[in-house]
Amino acid sequence: MRQLRPVELDFARSAPLRLVFAARLDAPPAAVYAALADDTEGWARWFTGVARAAPADGGAGRDVRLAGGTRFVETVLAARPEERYAYRVDRTNAPGLRALLEEWRLTPDGGGTRLRWTFAADGPAPLRLALLLARPGLGRAFRASARALDHRLAGAKNDG
Repeated sequence: MRQLRPVELDFARSAPLRLVFAARLDAPPAAVYAALADDTEGWARWFTGVARAAPADGGAGRDVRLAGGTRFVETVLAARPEERYAYRVDRTNAPGLRALLEEWRLTPDGGGTRLRWTFAADGPAPLRLALLLARPGLGRAFRASARALDHRLAGAKNDG
């Protein structure tokens, strides 16, 4: 595991590489926010590629493992209910990364939620190019994950 450069929330706007994806969910912002911020373990059931996620540091951080073996130890930087959830990666075994922050913005949208995910990264030019080339795949993974989350939340609503 390597230590990454600690970045703050403004990195979501200033990062050398920013990938932004958006989707509309039928679930209301409160339910989407709860899935993002409160049900850390649940990420493995809806976010493509997440094999395991667990809260760390009493909820101030997360320990995330991807299906391929990549690991992220994160610090939560923003947790504003129904509005914003953001975290930075502090340590990882992913090669090349210098800094990584992910921000989730939630906006009410006719009873549902407009969800925007910003993937903000820094690394050497070859890594940034690889991430740019991976953008279509990341977009597909995000959209599939958003659909899976929406289905999961609809099922929870129908069960309750």
